[in-house]
Amino acid sequence: MILWIYDLTVCSCPQNDSFLARSDADLPVCFQQTVLVWIPLGFLWVLAPWQLLPLCKSKSKKSPLTKLYKIKQEEKQPKKKKKKGGKGDSSHKDYPKKWLMKVLFKTFLQNLVMSVAFKLVHDVLVFASPQLLKLLIAFVSDAEAFAWQGYLYSILLFLAAILQSLCLQQYFNLCFQLGTNVRASLIAAIYKKALTMSSATRKESTVGETVNLMSADAQRFMDMANFIHQLWSSPLQIILSIVFLWGELGPSVLAGLAVMLLLIPINGFLVNKSKGIQVRNMKNKDERMKIMGEVLNGIKILKFFAWEPSFEKRINEIRACELKDLLKFSYLQSVSIFVFSCAPFLVSANSFAVYVLVDENNVLDAQKAFTSISLFNVLRFPMAMLPLVLSSIVQTNVSKERLERYLGGEDLDTSAIHHDSIPGRQLSLCNASHGEPPALLSCSVNLDIKPGSLVAVVGAVGSGKSSLISAMLGEMENIKGHINIQGSLAYVPQQAWIQNATLKDNILFGSELDEARYQKVIKACALLPDLELLPAGDQTEIGEKGINLSGGQKQRVSLARAVYNDADIYILDDPLSAVDAHVGKHLFEHVLGPKGLLQKKTRILVTHSISFLPQADNIVVLVAGTVSEHGSYNTLLANRGAFAQFLNSYGSQEEDAAEETTAGTGNATGYRGHLCLEVLKSPRCNSLVKFSMYLRYLRAVGLGFSFCVAMSYVADYVAYVGTNLWLSAWTDDAERYQNETYPVQQRDLRIGVFGALGVSQGESLFLFLATILSSHGAMRASRIVHEQLLSNILRVPMSFFDTTPTGRIVNRFAKDIFTVDETIPMSFRSWLNCFMGIISTLLMIALATPFFLVVIVPLGIFYYFVLRFYISTSRQLRRLDSVTRSPIYSHFGETVSGLSVIRAYGHQQRFLQQNEKTMDINQKTVHSWIVSNRWLAIRLEFVGSLVVFFSALLAVISKNSLEGGIVGLSVSSALNVTQTLNWLVRVSSELETNIVAVERVHEYTKVKREAPWVTDKRPPHGWPSKGEIQFVDYKVRYRPELELVLQGITCNIGSTEKIGVVGRTGAGKSSLTNCLFRVLEAAGGKIIIDGLDIATIGLHDLRQNLTIIPQDPVLFTGTLRMNLDPFDQYTDEEVWKALELAHLKPYVQELPERLQHIVSEGGENLSVGQRQLVCLARALLRKAKILILDEATAAVDLETDHLIQTTIRSAFADCTVLTIAHRLHTIMDSNRYHRMDPCLCPSHELWEWTWRNLLSGCSCP
Repeated sequence: MILWIYDLTVCSCPQNDSFLARSDADLPVCFQQTVLVWIPLGFLWVLAPWQLLPLCKSKSKKSPLTKLYKIKQEEKQPKKKKKKGGKGDSSHKDYPKKWLMKVLFKTFLQNLVMSVAFKLVHDVLVFASPQLLKLLIAFVSDAEAFAWQGYLYSILLFLAAILQSLCLQQYFNLCFQLGTNVRASLIAAIYKKALTMSSATRKESTVGETVNLMSADAQRFMDMANFIHQLWSSPLQIILSIVFLWGELGPSVLAGLAVMLLLIPINGFLVNKSKGIQVRNMKNKDERMKIMGEVLNGIKILKFFAWEPSFEKRINEIRACELKDLLKFSYLQSVSIFVFSCAPFLVSANSFAVYVLVDENNVLDAQKAFTSISLFNVLRFPMAMLPLVLSSIVQTNVSKERLERYLGGEDLDTSAIHHDSIPGRQLSLCNASHGEPPALLSCSVNLDIKPGSLVAVVGAVGSGKSSLISAMLGEMENIKGHINIQGSLAYVPQQAWIQNATLKDNILFGSELDEARYQKVIKACALLPDLELLPAGDQTEIGEKGINLSGGQKQRVSLARAVYNDADIYILDDPLSAVDAHVGKHLFEHVLGPKGLLQKKTRILVTHSISFLPQADNIVVLVAGTVSEHGSYNTLLANRGAFAQFLNSYGSQEEDAAEETTAGTGNATGYRGHLCLEVLKSPRCNSLVKFSMYLRYLRAVGLGFSFCVAMSYVADYVAYVGTNLWLSAWTDDAERYQNETYPVQQRDLRIGVFGALGVSQGESLFLFLATILSSHGAMRASRIVHEQLLSNILRVPMSFFDTTPTGRIVNRFAKDIFTVDETIPMSFRSWLNCFMGIISTLLMIALATPFFLVVIVPLGIFYYFVLRFYISTSRQLRRLDSVTRSPIYSHFGETVSGLSVIRAYGHQQRFLQQNEKTMDINQKTVHSWIVSNRWLAIRLEFVGSLVVFFSALLAVISKNSLEGGIVGLSVSSALNVTQTLNWLVRVSSELETNIVAVERVHEYTKVKREAPWVTDKRPPHGWPSKGEIQFVDYKVRYRPELELVLQGITCNIGSTEKIGVVGRTGAGKSSLTNCLFRVLEAAGGKIIIDGLDIATIGLHDLRQNLTIIPQDPVLFTGTLRMNLDPFDQYTDEEVWKALELAHLKPYVQELPERLQHIVSEGGENLSVGQRQLVCLARALLRKAKILILDEATAAVDLETDHLIQTTIRSAFADCTVLTIAHRLHTIMDSNRYHRMDPCLCPSHELWEWTWRNLLSGCSCP
């Protein structure tokens, strides 16, 4: 049988083979530990085989997804027409509304109907137990009743409980399946929308906000789906309870009903208040995650400029607002729990009081009291669940609106892209005007491109070159005209997009492998030398954003991908800017030029390099978004226009650079190849969550708060036991005063004490006190945990970010912080509630029938065994859920950053399938956890049913020695314990599972930090005053286990010297920059600046006194002024002066909001060249004595490069300048030149060269 179940669940399904064969070592181990461990016990549960069978199926379910998309489009279509009617209004309000719930309802109708049937049967069975209890109490009170009746009632109570349990678990199984499928559908829909949405819509939602939709909002829908049926089930149970109570107490029950009606307006007020708070809270969450995502993407810039404190302050301010709203929400939740927990007691107290007060003949006997109490206990669950469900609906409604806004946004309009067959024209722009006001392509563009021609597009920074490319790709909004494209496209973006996959997979990009063509492509793209240096050749795993490749290597991989794709039209957005001059020449000759691999293809090449223009068939010159002139090289020279004048000014410099000849063209050394990506693995599944994690959380809450909360719950249940014992004594009065008038004084005493005990009970004051205290403590813990995490993440070295996927860090700040904020406090409260409830119930049963203590022992042992077995497995599955959830977010972030590339190649469907596969892996772990919960529930509710059976059986056996009141108390308590036993284990598991979030956050708070920002040794004021730099036998490596990158550099750089640093891609030029800023720490030797060893001072003291214009221009969401001066250290006049020197002043003055102009995520609303000029303005503002330019002008045209160099010559004349460059004319004004080349110079020293040496390409002296 064991083998049969094993075959059925694992071996019979091909999809599972791929799952179990995954390369990630964590997955098979954890999967075997968690799912296959159930198989030996499969025979214990007849439902096991078919419950486990869905593990073999794809849980993202393509058919429901397809149906979801189809219905979604039908629902949205009419509303889209309305939307287009009011064109120009881009407000958030203008989107299709109230369609998402209908779509989900239609998609998952079958599941909903089946779960309704099971829930209906369960709800009816719930009311069988109180009626059987009534018969049992009557049996105990009747001395002449036959014994067999008692045994029959005991067996019927047991069978009712078993049937009830089976129906409930089938219902829960369907609900949780619904939840996982809804979540999968929403994540898939969000991902699909991201692939199709227009550029304008994309700017409304950052990657961080969209990840929040996937993590928080989709999760809310999943949580809501689990309890959605309580919306009709709770009112049904309440109505049935009142009907049965009427039968016991008559019209007196109306007093209780009046109390319930009074609660409705209170609940309405609480729901409305909660909704407003929740909307604000989600906005704060989005804002925090947006900034956090940008911080992680631009962490290197933050470290270079020592801006971490500014962003830490911004994030903490948003976090403070978030926690303030969360505390208000917790207060409202406390009031809601207080009100609805009071409800059952107030209903019962009012009903009993009115019953005995309206007629002196009405005496409360055991039969009436405990049947009523059982019915009130049934009433307790729907009354407690209703506020939670309504609260969940409020949260889900907010999420629904956010999802509708996102999914209802405008899709990319490709109607302006035509595919008509026109002879002699491969690509045509007919009267085309694209963009958003102010449009970059503001005027009509007419352009015809012949098949097989090479068209060069040139122009100054901001002239619209990248916009023209975007228009051809259909990425910009069409204002008028159209573009006609014949054939397939391949696209090489200006900033290379590299996937987190092997180098080979990056080049193949989903195409079939043709070994001969593949080898030809990597040879032409000068990648063979790089493959020799990479640890696993083309099978080397490339990290996120190509972290273990240099800029030039990334660009060549991007070019190789396009060449291998074998398209008809190649759109190349300045791919040669990131590579050395000789490598660029090699790529042009072997790939792009008239004799290259693409000679018969249509090529549109945006370039700043003049040397290649004579070989172009046609040159298009752009000025301010319009085509100023176009034609062949000779034609444009003959026209003597702006282009000819520009060539005369800068052409000679480019020709000099083109003459550089170096042995072994394209032999890029790629020291980064040794930076083999050793991505930090997620922690392996440990056997236990350390108890220290609980203590760590409780310390964060505050030990005083924790103790007070625990004591409040103890006081609550002491009063609860007292209330029930008092009620038992009250019902015994019926027999004591059987033939007498019930004394008024005794009656008033019974009512008064019962009411007093009830009010002091946890369902009122004590519980309210506990929830308020726990809310305060939880917020304190949330603040401390987040502050510790953020503080440490901003202080860890760059090597941590190089080896840790961003998605994994984002997951800590998104899902894990959400768990600490909202889930753990609720889990702790629920655990205390259940634990105290079980102890008090067992105590009451033992007081009634002491022999029950004998039964408790074996039941307790079985219970403990199941609890430990389940919790360890459930914990591993939840850990596995966290591990498999991160790749969903990482893959999404990667997709969004490369969206234009994916669309250009037409690979949207492949990426959709990849997303579904990633989700399937996560869904399998979630489904396994759901099945394990059902496994647990069946067994624990069986234990609960046995408790009911034995309490009833012992009451029958001890019939002659027991009063009716104590029997009623015993059995009604036992009926109540069945669910509580199950919930205790579930909540224990949830608590242990959720505390893993604290463990995961703690793991990142313990990552080793870089050196302190500020130390006791501070540099003198005005340091460095001269700008003298000395390298003394300086050595460095990326990580301790890797080889040296710089091997014993020794050189002196004098004050105000201008040094040009040249070398091939990967020779260690950028590593030199990292060393000056101590992003990489020395492995030997030292760097001395103005007589001070930089290793002896704090990092911020060093970094704030140096300035860099980096290779990658990184901007952050916020105002333009914030991007230049985040600490507000400079006046507006100084900022404008810096912009003027950076040649950005005219552009900024034309913007409506000028310095307050909002920069979009990643600076997407500025061209790459403009971003680089913003970085120049940053450097001009700081005006440090030492300036480093790291390929700062690679992305700008020659004219802008000339302007930048002129600015640097004048503004930094009294500064020491180190210029790292590919273009030799960029460093022509340098006093000395240092060439770095490990192939030619094994010692890796900085060799001093003259200009003549550099041009001749001499070897080492």
